[in-house]
Amino acid sequence: MIPNTMKAMVLTGHGDIDKLEYQDVPTPQPGPGQVLVQVTATAKNNTDRKAREGLYPTKKGEMTSFKMGGKPTLTFPRIQGADIAGRVVAVGDGVDESRIGERGLLDFNIYANGRRDINLTPDYYGHGADGGFAEYVVLPSDQFHHIPNPELSDAELAAMGMCSYQTAMHMLTSANVRAGERVLVTGASGGVGTALIQLCRIMGAIPYALSKKDKADALMALGAEAVLDRSDMDTFEDRVKEQTGDKPIDAIMDLVGGEMTDRFIDTMIFDMNARATYPRLSIAGASGGNISEILWTRIYLYQVQIFGVSHGTREEAEQLMTWIRGGQLKPVLHGAFRLSDLHRAEEYFVNRGSNYLGKIVIVPDAQWEEHGKPYALESA
Repeated sequence: MIPNTMKAMVLTGHGDIDKLEYQDVPTPQPGPGQVLVQVTATAKNNTDRKAREGLYPTKKGEMTSFKMGGKPTLTFPRIQGADIAGRVVAVGDGVDESRIGERGLLDFNIYANGRRDINLTPDYYGHGADGGFAEYVVLPSDQFHHIPNPELSDAELAAMGMCSYQTAMHMLTSANVRAGERVLVTGASGGVGTALIQLCRIMGAIPYALSKKDKADALMALGAEAVLDRSDMDTFEDRVKEQTGDKPIDAIMDLVGGEMTDRFIDTMIFDMNARATYPRLSIAGASGGNISEILWTRIYLYQVQIFGVSHGTREEAEQLMTWIRGGQLKPVLHGAFRLSDLHRAEEYFVNRGSNYLGKIVIVPDAQWEEHGKPYALESA
């Protein structure tokens, strides 16, 4: 029996966590081509906080979010949460009723059109439309992909959500990374970073991770060739050379930005005669600062190719779903919080310590015993 109302964490405006209010709201109904999903777990992403705080400007000084299509798509009230796992409980017109009961994972994009190879005005569920920080959500049937794998719990499945994995894949494909190439992954312990390490190995590339020293063993187990300690950046280029045998990094997957960008570029250009391809820099984050000072002569004389990456394409999402079903991608789940404790989850995420690796998932209170309690971070 689907209730008329549901619990949801509702974002009421730009600001701090007090703008997130736990409310009773109407349960949505699926329209043509849509499915109603009972949410069992939704992964938390840094984009949730940044959108809430208005940190996605497209012009200097403005507080807005994802305005690439001409106007802001984040309006209030809004239910956030992009990486949704759950089960289909109802279908709209045009959707086969046999899908009821399917467990699946969302391709989180709101696509502007049906193109499979490009996504020029990216937006996503939990931003331009309501997402998974609720008990139910309405989604496009063709973007809620069936993942039956019994070896994956719902929390683990949510941890493999497309916000991180598709961003990571689009970083690699934009930079045309190929087998055998050396790839530097910055911010390696987060959701996108751990996805990048796994995807590099699937593609045959060699990932070098930048992270804290105490996370080295876990990142090596995930597939990193070496882990470079980010607390010692003064000798960074020399340490890269030591790990690569004096060979330059072929491509950088940068989630840090700020003053580090110039140092990262150094690792690609110190010996241009040893290169077989142009130096490539894919950028999909700026956790270290939104402004980087770089001499443009270094960019054009060394022919550094720069790729700005936001989200990805239908083709990439479908390939990732195939790899998940085939067991080629593994979840990196840090832990779970109840939906009603989302404020505490946000605080934990911002102030996370050295033991943090992978993803936090948010589980509706009604689903907690089955899908959240085994991964509880309540004592954090």
